[in-house]
Amino acid sequence: MRFGTWNVRNLYRSGSLTAAARELATNKLDLVGVKEVRWDTRGTGRAEDYNFFYGKGNENHQLGTTTVMREEFVSERMSYIAPRGRWCNNIVLNVHAPSEEKSNDSKDSFYEELQQVFLSFS
Repeated sequence: MRFGTWNVRNLYRSGSLTAAARELATNKLDLVGVKEVRWDTRGTGRAEDYNFFYGKGNENHQLGTTTVMREEFVSERMSYIAPRGRWCNNIVLNVHAPSEEKSNDSKDSFYEELQQVFLSFS
């Protein structure tokens, strides 16, 4: 897994989120702390293969931080991150399994999809 930190000076311009994501991909970073984002709201965004979780700066578009991570979405019930390590790769799988009262078809479908995801890692 490759970590990084980056003072971008400003992401408050059109297209800058995509440009930042491309730069992260070029450097093969998986998890990054970004400073001086300068957005005046809080929320999430996606660009390229990265998810941006950004905090609020101030009303003058100063300061602000963002945590960026590479994540893969499989479906509305499944996502994962697969950070590369020096000696082995890691996989963090986030799933929302169907509850007991859901139909057997939906549960079967979910577990078949989960099995496919597991097979893709081997």
